[in-house]
Amino acid sequence: MTKIKVKVDKAVDGYSAHAEKYAAFTTGDTVAELTSNMVEALNLYFEVEGKEKVICLGDLSLELQLTSVFEVFPVINMKALANRLEMNNTLLSQYASGKKKTSARQTEKILQGIHEVGRKLAELNLIS
Repeated sequence: MTKIKVKVDKAVDGYSAHAEKYAAFTTGDTVAELTSNMVEALNLYFEVEGKEKVICLGDLSLELQLTSVFEVFPVINMKALANRLEMNNTLLSQYASGKKKTSARQTEKILQGIHEVGRKLAELNLIS
């Protein structure tokens, strides 16, 4: 099944999201609550439409503006990511704040760097 694209925005008091191709909208205080609410909203949408489709968290593909990434995922250290990407920290900060606009190439470079960190974390094993 193709993942459902969900556009996420940082709101004043939490997060809001809408499904790209479906009439499903929701809000949440946290990203976890938001995604859970989106699953529920999509399942209600498909039920009302008479479609026998059941959505789970793994069916969602979240999309964020670069200006929201570091707010939504504060665990990502902007300076460390800039160093990893061999990018000027001030430049990345300007991209993240919206003071400067990224090119498609720079956006892809930043996204690949974030994905690489995610893959490394996913492969990590802890011992006690």
